Amino acid sequence: MIVVDSNVVAYLYLPGAFTKAAETLLERDPDWAAPILWRSEFRNILAGYLRRGSLTFAQAHALQIEAEGLLAGLEFEVDSLSVLELVRDSDCSAYDCEFVALAAKHGTRLATMDRKLLRAFPARTVALTAA
Repeated sequence: MIVVDSNVVAYLYLPGAFTKAAETLLERDPDWAAPILWRSEFRNILAGYLRRGSLTFAQAHALQIEAEGLLAGLEFEVDSLSVLELVRDSDCSAYDCEFVALAAKHGTRLATMDRKLLRAFPARTVALTAA
């Protein structure tokens, strides 16, 4: 199992510079996990595509359903104390620290391209392109 941030999920479903890396990660480790927060973050990414006219409503909805299927059974609550401790010890948002807290809870790493997270938590994160 590997924890992935919402952008990694987006890279998988929305073609771009890191799509191939996301596909490779999924082939190598198909058990992707995330805090429940990922759903709202992914919806927000899809909202941007909708507003720019890059996706239709039907396409956005289908991508949300497909992504939810990918992470089914591997979405987790994270405890507030763990998140707040990570916030205290870094300059990362509580949202981002949820993903790090989940990786720590499960003894795995967070795949991300977020430079701030990679710098703040090098023992718990891995760049998607290196995963």
